[in-house]
Amino acid sequence: MRTNWLLLTLLGLCCVPGLASADEAKQPNIILIMCDDMGFSDVGAYGGEIDTPNIDRLANEGMRFRTFYNNAKCEHTRASLLTGHWWHHVGASANVVYSAPTFGEMMRDVAGYRTLMVGKWHAGQTPYKLGFDRYYGLTDGCCNFWNPGHAREDEPEPAKKKVRRWAIDDQEFLPYTPEDKDFYTTDAFTDYAVEYLETYKEETKPFLLYVAYTAPHYPMHASEEDIAKYRGKYGEIGWDKLREQRFAQQQKLGVLPPNATLSPRDPGLPGWDEIPEADRDWWDLRMATYAAMIDRMDRNIGRILKKLDDVGKADNTVIFFLSDNGACEDSSDRSTVKRSMPWEVTSYLTQGRNWANASNTPYRKYKTTDYEGGTRTPMIAWAPGRISPGSFTDQAGHLVDFLPTMLDLAGADIEHDLPGVSLVDALQGKVLPRPGPIYWQFGKAQAIRNGNWKLVKYGKTDWELYDLASDPTELNDLAATQPKKVQELNAQWQAWWKDKGK
Repeated sequence: MRTNWLLLTLLGLCCVPGLASADEAKQPNIILIMCDDMGFSDVGAYGGEIDTPNIDRLANEGMRFRTFYNNAKCEHTRASLLTGHWWHHVGASANVVYSAPTFGEMMRDVAGYRTLMVGKWHAGQTPYKLGFDRYYGLTDGCCNFWNPGHAREDEPEPAKKKVRRWAIDDQEFLPYTPEDKDFYTTDAFTDYAVEYLETYKEETKPFLLYVAYTAPHYPMHASEEDIAKYRGKYGEIGWDKLREQRFAQQQKLGVLPPNATLSPRDPGLPGWDEIPEADRDWWDLRMATYAAMIDRMDRNIGRILKKLDDVGKADNTVIFFLSDNGACEDSSDRSTVKRSMPWEVTSYLTQGRNWANASNTPYRKYKTTDYEGGTRTPMIAWAPGRISPGSFTDQAGHLVDFLPTMLDLAGADIEHDLPGVSLVDALQGKVLPRPGPIYWQFGKAQAIRNGNWKLVKYGKTDWELYDLASDPTELNDLAATQPKKVQELNAQWQAWWKDKGK
């Protein structure tokens, strides 16, 4: 156990955890499900046409956040999610060892939880070494869904960026080549999650299960059968009509502020009617594959929900679902066989900027930018008997809020220097007592939100200023007319960035 947080482990526990109902004082189980590179509008509960009945069930029986933020990039999101700190205070890279305890460490060693994880880690030391009792998954960033290792007998070499590290508890694998030729990462992660729920079903201590899917991050891989369900649908309407349809559904569902407007198609992108007929089928295949990956992930979430019922734990479990950043604009094909299909191990496709723009409806831009399209995520909270079914909140949340939320749910009476706040007040329909602004930085991207004001820039461009209360999709830049507000927010951002949290 690391020693830079010993004082925290000396803190005690409250007798009644946050969000407890009148007849339920036990610490609740917690399941955190995070998908990868999925846009704000993809699931049905946030306006999408993709078949996601299990995620939609969580939304209809729980609470949807209209405003919830990530860090716009995979490893940076995980740094803040896992530690409850701004990423540049704890480090963020595929090789980093966080300089603060993870929620696995805190929930196990302070709150007494059984800590379990499956899926994508994207940091240095493995989860098993940083607070998780059990772990199965990819410790790196992305991998081939069909085979994350090298060629199996009678199969070609899988398409990939590079060989990725995997781990099972304390064992590490480089490469990890599963023997099962029907292997698919989303299914495998769920297999282990379900196995953990079965293994520890008789324990009286509560559990924390962190499920970090890699879907629908590239490479886009899905079975031929799953893709066939969506084949032809996207080519029939194209990305322009898809954005319009999703926006109309979002307005109907109430997942957007009433005054939200649909941002224009991203400048530089062609309209669907400009795409040659000969290319439309290939574009349709890409989006149909992306949809199939989300569809299959939803079915796997259904397996977890069923097992939760089977082991009798559902009534005392809180579930969160979100995405790690907005949809990705990367557009490349590293397939080892030209025009190989997504159900083949030699295929390596991305969604592409054209469809990613639609996935992030109604917001602007993509993953790696700090505009709303890069940082705003669908976020659902589900807790039977504790959250009003079908409810919404306009309280702005951020990844740094998860650790204090988990501690609050567990009844941990803790004084801490975490920048986030417990979301329990929001889940109860109350105002969040956020102590300061929300900040972002990744590469060329910078932003700060204080109240309804947001200052954002990308690269060497000037700061842009938006009033998100009147302009949720960042269409009316007020920087020229509000220079003092720009100066004020810029000063706050600069001070935050210089503070390394030491």
